[in-house]
Amino acid sequence: MTPSLMTSVQDDPVALAEIDLCGELMIAAAATVEERLSFARIDEVLEVARVPAQAG
Repeated sequence: MTPSLMTSVQDDPVALAEIDLCGELMIAAAATVEERLSFARIDEVLEVARVPAQAG
């Protein structure tokens, strides 16, 4: 679905959620003493869990 010219980010809940998540990552990155966020810290900030890949 292509957004019309009259559609703004405020009308797109997915875009707003992505912006919010990016903001959370930027805050976490600014607060860390390490050079980069670890995968575990990124998962924690985004509130997701990694599922181990199944061999097959």
